[in-house]
Amino acid sequence: MLEAAIKAQLKGYLEKLQQPIELVATLDDGPKSAEMRALLRDIVGSSPLVSLRDDGSDERRPSFTIGRPGEAARVRFAGLPMGHEFTSLVLALLQVGGYPPKVEAALVEQVRALPGGLRFETFMSLSCHNCPDVVQALNLMAALNPGVTSTTIDGALFQDEVQARSIMAVPAIFLNGEPLGQGRMTLEEILAKVDTGAAAREADRLEAREPYDMLIVGGGPAGAAAAVYAARKGIRTGIVAERFGGQVLDTLAIENLISVPHTEGPKLARALEAHVREYEVDLVNLQRAEALEPADAEGYARVRLASGATLKARSVVLATGARWREMNVPGEREYRGRGVAYCPHCDGPLFKGKRVAVIGGGNSGVEAAIDLAGIVAHVTLIEFDARLRADAVLQAKLRSLPNVEVITSAKTTEVIGDGQKVNGLVYEDRNSGATGRIELEGVFVQIGLLPNTDWLAGTLALSPRGEIEVDARGQTSLPGIFAAGDATTSPYKQIIVAMGDGAKASLSAFDYLIRSSAPAVSPESVAA
Repeated sequence: MLEAAIKAQLKGYLEKLQQPIELVATLDDGPKSAEMRALLRDIVGSSPLVSLRDDGSDERRPSFTIGRPGEAARVRFAGLPMGHEFTSLVLALLQVGGYPPKVEAALVEQVRALPGGLRFETFMSLSCHNCPDVVQALNLMAALNPGVTSTTIDGALFQDEVQARSIMAVPAIFLNGEPLGQGRMTLEEILAKVDTGAAAREADRLEAREPYDMLIVGGGPAGAAAAVYAARKGIRTGIVAERFGGQVLDTLAIENLISVPHTEGPKLARALEAHVREYEVDLVNLQRAEALEPADAEGYARVRLASGATLKARSVVLATGARWREMNVPGEREYRGRGVAYCPHCDGPLFKGKRVAVIGGGNSGVEAAIDLAGIVAHVTLIEFDARLRADAVLQAKLRSLPNVEVITSAKTTEVIGDGQKVNGLVYEDRNSGATGRIELEGVFVQIGLLPNTDWLAGTLALSPRGEIEVDARGQTSLPGIFAAGDATTSPYKQIIVAMGDGAKASLSAFDYLIRSSAPAVSPESVAA
């Protein structure tokens, strides 16, 4: 099952096991069960502390559990955890085997303090780059707390269950049989949902924080760069983010970050966070900014958070990034997660053998159509303009595919369904005014981004597109308030551009501090 090099790596990892673990399989005579049997035997052959038995008692076949001998297993995989999920498998083996997790001690204690009776199920796809974060977080919780169980289910393999639960986007998380969440979630985010008192406790802690010299709002490439540059100046730096990593977390292949020929969004996001944590940066995650108050007579600007806490700073760098643009047509929000999707890499496998549409003829739309064409029965790409705007090489690839139809000069007017899931789409021919209808099961929206600046309306100058207006130094219309990245009028929404913008805005904010009456800035930091 596993290649020799992978087996060697696995053997090295399993040398870290601190106590015996037992794999219990439920298999049948199918090909997937044969693959799982081979995988489990490879694992057993990699460590004398791992044993295997087949009791056939699980309701899903093929599946297996990871537990300690003599104890009820709390981690289960239904389907082959390969692809993006192979790391999840290795971590589960190590954590059940007693290897300490690389998680903050406070989070470990929070997990252990959870009440029992928490039965999690996660539906994923092996091509989903957001799913492993959820799977790994829940498996960790199950390994640490005897009252928690975690079952990971390959939606492509268990299609009947996916359809019965009306799952049309992954990762889809259920707690005790009821929907808990959908999309990428970190351990902190999951704990915030199940530990009901956590939000109030965190708000109290944040309210007590001392003022910052520089506070960065946003944890994407621009925010991370700003935080690193500020911290290196020796000033008190904070970074607050609704989701550290931002839009990068939803990006699959990144091949234009100079000096890095290829990486993936989640991997880059982890590297950004690791770099920030190398410095004395107060990183506040899972907190959404709700309002900005300009500097008062004492020179402190204030950022009010949705949790109710307020953070004070002598300078602020806004780097809130952007989000997927919606079509804003009837049915889109109603059927989001029930046929309307925004991540073809994550949710594409759930539409295997079905008919789908892709909205948008730019690079992202055409790339999505190409990827989906290898999975689904048929793809209809709909573009508002009279021609596609994607790179020529992508257009050539698209038109070579036999199961793709391209409709240009078309305006999507409605997503329709049966009340449970999508079953069609209505569009208007912009040349003739005629109405067309497409029978399908999925709609993938790929029409660009919107800046995350709604909370700033009326506070500082925004462009007609809602972008924060900045000058060449990243200065906004308010003194001491700077901005960077996709949320601003800076052209070219690219990761590398956002990083440069973040560094520039941070340096400009530092220059503002040393030129204003900010006593917290020391001569030593100026020299740095």
